[in-house]
Formats: sequence, structure tokens, C-alpha cells
Amino acid sequence: MRAVLPTLLLILAGVLVGGTWSLYRQGAPRGAVVIAGLLAALATAGGLLWLLPGEA
Repeated sequence: MRAVLPTLLLILAGVLVGGTWSLYRQGAPRGAVVIAGLLAALATAGGLLWLLPGEA
């Protein structure tokens, strides 16, 4: 179970990156693109930080 959560976060990050790109290409308002991009960055950072070794 410990390896499932960061994997799900990284999958979510990929979906958010795709959504951000799609919003950008469709000419969505800048705020929507920035928010989607920030959420993608947070999901990526969370998934990667979760995988770092630390105290068990």
C-alpha cells in the first residue's frame, strides 16, 4: 500500500499536466491555466517526496 499512494499522485500529476496543456491550447483564461499547473506541480512534488527514503 505504501507504494500505491505516490504512484496515484504521479498519475494524477500526469492527468493535470495534460489538462493544463489542453487548457492552454484552447485559450482558457490565464488563471485557470496557472491553477491547473500549480496543482500538477504540487501532485508531482508530493509523489516524488513521498518516495524519498526517510524514517519508517
